[in-house]
Amino acid sequence: MTERLFTDVRFASLDLEPSILRGIEDAGFEYCTPIQAQSLPAVLAGRDVEGQAQTGTGKTAAFLVGIMNVLLREPRRPGAGDGQPRAIVLAPTRELAVQIHRDAEQIGLHTGLRFGVVFGGTGYESQREMLRAGLDVLIGTPGRLIDYFKQKIFHLNAVRVAVLDEADRMFDLGFIRDIRYLLRRMPPPQKRLSLLFSATLSMRVRELAYEHMNSPAMVDTTPENHVTVASVSQRVYHVGEQEKIPLLIGLLRRMDVTRTIIFFNTKREAEKVDAWLAGNGFAAGLLTGDVPQKKRLSLLDRFTRGELPILLATDVAARGLHIPNVSHIFNYDLPQDAEDYVHRVGRTARVGATGDAVSFSCERFCYSLTDIEAFIGQSIPAEVASAELMADPEPPARRRYPRQPDRGRSGAAPRHSRRRSRESRS
Repeated sequence: MTERLFTDVRFASLDLEPSILRGIEDAGFEYCTPIQAQSLPAVLAGRDVEGQAQTGTGKTAAFLVGIMNVLLREPRRPGAGDGQPRAIVLAPTRELAVQIHRDAEQIGLHTGLRFGVVFGGTGYESQREMLRAGLDVLIGTPGRLIDYFKQKIFHLNAVRVAVLDEADRMFDLGFIRDIRYLLRRMPPPQKRLSLLFSATLSMRVRELAYEHMNSPAMVDTTPENHVTVASVSQRVYHVGEQEKIPLLIGLLRRMDVTRTIIFFNTKREAEKVDAWLAGNGFAAGLLTGDVPQKKRLSLLDRFTRGELPILLATDVAARGLHIPNVSHIFNYDLPQDAEDYVHRVGRTARVGATGDAVSFSCERFCYSLTDIEAFIGQSIPAEVASAELMADPEPPARRRYPRQPDRGRSGAAPRHSRRRSRESRS
């Protein structure tokens, strides 16, 4: 990617409804990012779009603006039913669904469109009542959407626009059967607009697009051999596992820690570091797969508002969250999937900002480094973990965590139990 995030294309130059332009202006944007500049003309012309772009470059706004313009210009079809959703946005995680809903309400403030979000873990009755009250754009995770659909709380006959966000993550989390279930109950591809966006588009995602989209326009703004944002400064320290805590605390003491995310492959390791940070005077929040939904949203809100300087997370937080002004991310554990590295790093340097990504390569996870560098098309500069950088930390604080089986690098349940627990997680 070039250093210049925004293009010369103004939103005002596109054929957009005035009420949408007011919302975009209120949000502080004038020029399109590359993914917006290249995908929106196709969407406005009525074409399906399969879009790929680096994380943090405005994919969410691209499909939300397209949805709103279509709905404002097309009246409801006869027999579609007032209050039935005319656009469906499917997201892999509840955090991403909440973020998309927040962006939709901001951009669509002056449109008169009704937006709603559904997800598992909380708010079952309130979400059901919201659906019964009627809306135009329904955003949600697959499990909860299917639950309400089977109860006949809403139907899919009126859907004019269908959006899949982070489709590759849908595969990773085992949601693809649910996605197909919902798409097959919407109007056929020829009678709806279908949009698919992700930071990475694998062959299996493209097969899904071939099956459920109508000759989509392919938009790829990811520069060849460069899938991480250029404004992220990346570096790696080669350390032993026993040196990771002293190095982390030493680096945090030298940094202006305003908003930092530290990523782990396992919940257990995140809990261990949480105790060490607490014992050494650092306030941090723990975001893993089994944290209750209300606590998740509270943590993210405190972190976004700057009340909590450090967030410890498994890959549940790696995708789709737009949290402004994240200055640093740490890969305490190198991810075992190269694509996860891209999504983790993408939590910083969002929408034109700069950021730092620091990775620890230890004897346990160093084997991932070669795959990561091959995937991003560049070598990550290595720095020496000198004695001056190492802290002499105080003992960890006593912490009590609920003892549950470790769910692995992404916080997901073991494969044999995923189907059973999916609706409660999504």
